[in-house]
Amino acid sequence: MSIETGHWIAGELSREGNESFHAIDPSTGDSLEGAFCEATPVEIDRAVRSAEEAARALRHASPMVRADLLDRIADGIEALGDELLERSHLETALPLPRLTMERGRTCGQLRAFATELRDGDRFAPLHIPADPAREPLPRPDLTRRALPIGPVAVFGASNFPLAFSVAGGDTASALAAGCPVIVKGHPLHPGTSALVAGAIVEAIAALSLPTGVFSLLHGRHHEVGAALVDHPSLRAVAFTGSCAGGTALFRRAGERTIPIPVFAEMGSVNPVFVLPSALADRHREIADLLAGSVLLGVGQFCTNPGLIAWIDGEGSDLLLAGIAARMLDGPAGVMLGTEIRDHYESGVTRRGAIAGVEEMARGPRGGEACSVGGVLHRVDALTLLSEPALTEELFGPATLAVIARDAEELLEIARVLPGQLTATIQAEPRDVTLREALRPILEERCGRLLLGGAPTGVEVSPAMQHGGPWPATTDARFTSVGLAAIERFLRPVCYQGWEE
Repeated sequence: MSIETGHWIAGELSREGNESFHAIDPSTGDSLEGAFCEATPVEIDRAVRSAEEAARALRHASPMVRADLLDRIADGIEALGDELLERSHLETALPLPRLTMERGRTCGQLRAFATELRDGDRFAPLHIPADPAREPLPRPDLTRRALPIGPVAVFGASNFPLAFSVAGGDTASALAAGCPVIVKGHPLHPGTSALVAGAIVEAIAALSLPTGVFSLLHGRHHEVGAALVDHPSLRAVAFTGSCAGGTALFRRAGERTIPIPVFAEMGSVNPVFVLPSALADRHREIADLLAGSVLLGVGQFCTNPGLIAWIDGEGSDLLLAGIAARMLDGPAGVMLGTEIRDHYESGVTRRGAIAGVEEMARGPRGGEACSVGGVLHRVDALTLLSEPALTEELFGPATLAVIARDAEELLEIARVLPGQLTATIQAEPRDVTLREALRPILEERCGRLLLGGAPTGVEVSPAMQHGGPWPATTDARFTSVGLAAIERFLRPVCYQGWEE
């Protein structure tokens, strides 16, 4: 099966631009087959205008039709077989077992939204009948229902080439809501994006839906994304990536003549607080758990535990030594691309140059092109409290151990943290007083609060909240994982007096 290197625009391949680029194998640095081109302004305009036309038809399509579309997309992705996994492996260096699991998650969430559509409860109108006899004024007949917001731009993520990309959760939830989607594919895995896009186009054609329901645009340069966000027919943006990228899109969308919402998932250090009894009783277990979480996937998860804090006391030195040993023994890993690797290494250097920061362990780098090792730094609480840069995300297999002198310093660490996707407390029953003092502070700062365990691993569930206060996301009221993600792309309308 050959990979189409053009843009999929409303069911047709387009290749009008002159500038092209190749995917790079991050293990070798070699260019991969397929020259993908930058989307032109004319192609971007055509994609969004086609989506605007399709929005009218998709809005009136029954939930059953949208459910069938999602199921067909999942079937089509699975039908791509090993070719999809192998191309994704070449473009990202993610291992095949991980990509197999990610494909399963991608198809699973598509089918979960299809089931939700068929159940219908989330889309059922809320009707309050009229009461002409109510005193002192009669009550009018009121019905509240949710309508699709319109064409949505989805920006594919670098670290999840399937589950947060062309047919990932953002696309699945937008299509479930009845919104056409224009995907800006991530330039690190354009071949993967093209294969999945082909499956979506085939599913749309099989159901005879308007071709503008979906488009895929390629591009390395920021101008492609900027032109997409600027288009007056666009109604919302979904993004997963860096704080700098999400903030730029958020500001640009807000500066439009008619601003539109940007649902961006961005930076998070996902702090872990190890309380005294847990530190004394389970330091070995916690060291293995958290170091494994830091190194998992070469640290390229938005829920990577980038800060671990505890009070100096029994087990303190052993926990620090245990994490350091795991970092030193941990295998080198290949990051997704040279730019991501360079950001990681420069971030490690900047952190290490801050006065009071001590490097405790640096794992082997390895000989592959984008290979890096895990890094553990140590700092005392007073230094962290005076250095805001230490509370910023460092994307990659690095974490910062923060040692407090007492409970009040530990609580103060929690108070200075910006918004987070997750926060974790490791505690024993004897820690209940400090745990309950810490909990309300963290509740104000995170979208998911764990008691025990590690923050990596996000369950696709109706109860999941994958979001948090700025800078974790641009709107903490919403989630980008789970069935509630559909609510980002729905707009409530109240009908008064329309009794039918």
